[in-house]
Amino acid sequence: MVEEKQAIDVLAAEERFLTGENFYSQHLLGAHQVSDGNFVFRVWAPNAQQVWLVGDFNEWDDSLPLVKRDSGIWEVTTTRPNEGDLYKFKVRQANGREIFKIDPFAIRFEKRPGSAAVLHTTSEKKWKDGLWQGRKKRTNHFKRPLNIYEVHASSWKHHEDNTPYTFSDLKEELIPYVKQMGYTHIEFMPLMEHPLGKSWGYQLVGYFAVSSYYGTPEEFQDFVESCHKENIGVLVDWVPGHFCINEDTLPYYDGTPTFEYEDCDRAKNVRWGAINFDLGKPQVQSFLISSALFWLEFYHLDGIRVDAVSNMIYRDYDEGPWTPNHEGGNRNFEGYYFLQKLNAVVKLAHPEAIMVAEESSSDTKITGMIESGALGFDYKWNMGWMNDVLRFYEMDPIYRGHNFNLLTFSFMYMMSENYILPLSHDEVVHGKKSLMHKMWGDRYKQFSQLRNLYTYMMTHPGKKLLFMGSEWGQFLEWKYDQGLEWIDLNDEMNRNMQHFTKTLNGLYKEEKALWELEGNYDTIEIIDADNKDETVLSFIRRGKTKKDFVIVVLNLTPVERKNFAIGVPYPGTYKEILNTEMKEFGGTWTKTNPIKESSAIPFKDYHYQIETIVPALGALLIKPEDINTRAKPKNRNKSKKAKAEN
Repeated sequence: MVEEKQAIDVLAAEERFLTGENFYSQHLLGAHQVSDGNFVFRVWAPNAQQVWLVGDFNEWDDSLPLVKRDSGIWEVTTTRPNEGDLYKFKVRQANGREIFKIDPFAIRFEKRPGSAAVLHTTSEKKWKDGLWQGRKKRTNHFKRPLNIYEVHASSWKHHEDNTPYTFSDLKEELIPYVKQMGYTHIEFMPLMEHPLGKSWGYQLVGYFAVSSYYGTPEEFQDFVESCHKENIGVLVDWVPGHFCINEDTLPYYDGTPTFEYEDCDRAKNVRWGAINFDLGKPQVQSFLISSALFWLEFYHLDGIRVDAVSNMIYRDYDEGPWTPNHEGGNRNFEGYYFLQKLNAVVKLAHPEAIMVAEESSSDTKITGMIESGALGFDYKWNMGWMNDVLRFYEMDPIYRGHNFNLLTFSFMYMMSENYILPLSHDEVVHGKKSLMHKMWGDRYKQFSQLRNLYTYMMTHPGKKLLFMGSEWGQFLEWKYDQGLEWIDLNDEMNRNMQHFTKTLNGLYKEEKALWELEGNYDTIEIIDADNKDETVLSFIRRGKTKKDFVIVVLNLTPVERKNFAIGVPYPGTYKEILNTEMKEFGGTWTKTNPIKESSAIPFKDYHYQIETIVPALGALLIKPEDINTRAKPKNRNKSKKAKAEN
């Protein structure tokens, strides 16, 4: 009876896999221990002529043939392999060619440059992050601070012999550092198995395997658990659009298009030298959605960032030839509907999981309800904001007034999606220069502007992401095969910059006005976005109560603005809570501006104003100290007249 039930279960699992509905297909395919010393191996290769299991246990010969099932899945049960043995599948492809192929469902591989899977069984972990998981279910991440520290695991820090940190090392040093700096989440660039470090992890081969370069699956589980105990969330980048072109991995697995499109132009990814998944193929949907759920569940991840979404939803995104869809347009319907399905499945199983899209166009609604036509992601990287703002800060201040719209244009569309503002790894590599190096002027002015930029990011509506090393203003570009320039912190200016970032992160978490009403236009009021002559931007971020707001003032020129007028909504006193040019942050100011009393003088849409000094290339955050929210202005006619004149 047990054997009969297992056979029925396998048949049911196969049927779901073939129809794109098996979201736990790793339980069907791959290697599994079925009893003491007895393992079953299964692989999907529907058009193969023959498949063999080869490895350390049989001298890599043809002594263990698999049997093909009606589903196109090949299977063998054997006692010959042992835990820790290396193995592959030898595939006689449709044209008779014989080639060694990886196990697409392996959960562990040997260290590169080898590509064999490791027979690895895992026991169910007794997780100790229940408080974190409960808190996630009770809270709404949209209405909470989300400040992400983006990390490339093997280049955050190296040992003295230049070997990279493992998960065990990162648990001891990265977690305390992230907690000390005040970030809410860590986002890792892809941790899945990949053969080339130069790809930064974006050319995957093992969609269920954490890279052995970083450690074991159990070590990564322990890392995530330790993060959660310190109230730090963990996100990981994931690449479901394309995969590594190495012929011993997924490409043309059985000699015919298996995971990829049949149309060779659609299968070939010219831009990245990769192969595109056929996202409309049911078996591929089972494979990829199973991978996403596996990472969320087996590792207790708090979310996934889906890489290169544009490549998945537009047929003409790549640099190669393309053909229109059946409607004559460039929409990749397979990718579009796959992403909706992915988000629907994930959200049904884990409503609290954070799903993020890296997407660079504005032609498709990315975040929001699937029923409304959106893809169903929680957040979208705001690439437009990032590109415009960095262009602005690289510019000589002489020209900034004429290009003020680069800084303010995002106010026009900031609520069209749920955004994350990313200053990511992509902006500090390939000759683009580090964020610090991008800034205009001498070294002092570069630090001043970096503090200004981070203040703008932290106070602009949207969640936040900063790439490692940028928090202290590393001058050199990021190098994937070397540790960060931690030696920079021997320099006082870098230490002060790091201290500033920590202080700003703390303010972001403390000030509810910076995130409580996010996603709603009530969260922001523009005081003055038209001051091109002085090139000073001012706006208000609001919380739920009238008295809970923060005034933001950004001076984008190297000219100190004395007696600078700022419109305020209520009469009373206002206190400066952050001045980016304080000496402790690397500036020259030793005292903050004193508390300011408002005047009943209209300023644009406001009946009152305060005057203060805005430091050159500096930013101020100002809060009400003692205000009267019920006061009615006495000079209404004057205010209306001033508004009309403006």
